[in-house]
Amino acid sequence: MDTLVGLLPIILMFVIFYFLLIRPQQKKQKQVQQMQSDLQKGDRIITIGGMHGTIHAIDEGTLVISVQDGTQMKFDRSSVREKLN
Repeated sequence: MDTLVGLLPIILMFVIFYFLLIRPQQKKQKQVQQMQSDLQKGDRIITIGGMHGTIHAIDEGTLVISVQDGTQMKFDRSSVREKLN
């Protein structure tokens, strides 16, 4: 019984840690993966490196992005940070 009472604060800290840090991070990661899988040709995006562009072509795991001067670059789909409205 004393062992259980001694472990209770550690268990409580783990539960709090899970609900404050781990669960929200997993939820955010799921939203990012959904956004990346929903990308379509013509969407305006920002990459993780800060490159702004428009999707010119989409392949299974890669995107061809056109930037302002017409240059086209190939990126991994996972390098997209944000989709602009």
